Order: sequence, then structure tokens, then C-alpha cells
Amino acid sequence: MRPRCGPGECMMRRSLRWIVWWLCLPVAALAQDAPPDTLVQRIAACASCHGTHGEGGNNAFNPRLAGKPAGYLLRQMQDFQKGLRHYEVMEYMVAPLDEAYLREIAGYFASQEVPYTTHPTPRMPVTAAARGEQLATRGDPAKGVPACMACHGPELTGVQPDIPGLVGLPYDYISAQLGSWRTNTRNTTAPDCMATVVSHLTDADISAVSAWLAARPVPPDAHAAPAGSVTPPLRCGVLGG
Repeated sequence: MRPRCGPGECMMRRSLRWIVWWLCLPVAALAQDAPPDTLVQRIAACASCHGTHGEGGNNAFNPRLAGKPAGYLLRQMQDFQKGLRHYEVMEYMVAPLDEAYLREIAGYFASQEVPYTTHPTPRMPVTAAARGEQLATRGDPAKGVPACMACHGPELTGVQPDIPGLVGLPYDYISAQLGSWRTNTRNTTAPDCMATVVSHLTDADISAVSAWLAARPVPPDAHAAPAGSVTPPLRCGVLGG
């Protein structure tokens, strides 16, 4: 038997059904009753899961969008369009949207500045905490794993215009995304450097680094670092590598 939808997913499925119903309205009804095509209207579907200002939804799997680099947000929507990322609701919602429309949405959420939400973090044994810190700050050269900070910036707040911040994200979301790269349900433009990194991590590594990142406090200045402030240690297609 197929499992029932988890927290947050049911709400997104209801949103999807509403969108389908709206798209099926007769043309005459749309012409008479359609809301004005404003930016607020355009981001309404996004806000139903990610919050009006992109502050994040009410569960770990509707992540914060506010303040993420616009280039990163644009690429994620395009990756859903191209079938590189897989999530039914997102794939359906962005399928008919052109690049200009997507850029407008990305720019809106990138410009939002709202307080970060705090999330519970799992307790870690001392050895796991040390391993998580190692992977995030120094990497594991013997396994070919660069530090998270080497790409995501010294404060892990991301780098303009394409590298997202990792601070302020819940453990479940971080570990789920790393797992998605491992199972090929999340991909991006080749060479996919994140897929390369994750292929060298064990389950214990993923749990340790996810917990360490989730527990890291958000710095006073959580803006993404300027473009060119880091030199990525791997070739990454998203960076033109």
C-alpha cells in the first residue's frame, strides 16, 4: 500500500490540486475573474509552502528561500524543469514558466530579509560531532572530500551568484538533500560536483555533517559572500566548470 503523504506534503498536494482546478476553468471565467498578474500573485503558490517572504514552511522539507542567491534559486527551478531534480509538485508548478518569469520569482526571494527560524538539532556523540566539524571546515583529503566551507564560504552563508548558504537549515533537510544526490533524485549541470562529493561519504558522514551544519548558529551577517571570494576545489557545471 502506498504510504500517506508526510508532513507538509499533503498541503502541497492540495495546493497542486487547486492549481489544476484553476487552470481548467473556462477561458471566459478566467477573463472575468482572473486576479491581476502581479508579483504577489506570481509567488502565491511558492508562498503556500515556503512562506510569503521565503522564510520557510512549517516542516523541515519546505526550506527557506529568503536571501539565497538569485542565480541559485533560478537554477533550482530550471533543474526541476529539465528533470534533473525530482519532486512532483515542483516539477508541475514550474513546467510552463519561461525564464523571465522564473528570474522574477528568484529575484524576489533573493531580496527578502527575514529572521531565521530555529530548528531542533539531534544530539551527537563526541566522535560524530568532531567528524561533522572536520568535513565542514577541513574536509577529508584522503577521501577526496573538500570542506563545505571551501565552496559555500567561510561562514557557510553561500557565495554569489550560484552557491547557497547552509546555515539555518534543519538537519532533516540537509541530510535528505545529500541523500538525494546519492540516489540520483537530485542532480544538476555536469560536472555535478556535489554528486562527486556525496559519492565519497558514508551514511555516518552524512548524518554527522548534517547535524553539525544544522547546529551552527547563523552569523550576524548572513548575506552570501561576494562573487569570486572562494576558489572551488572541484570542477562544477553550475559555476561554468
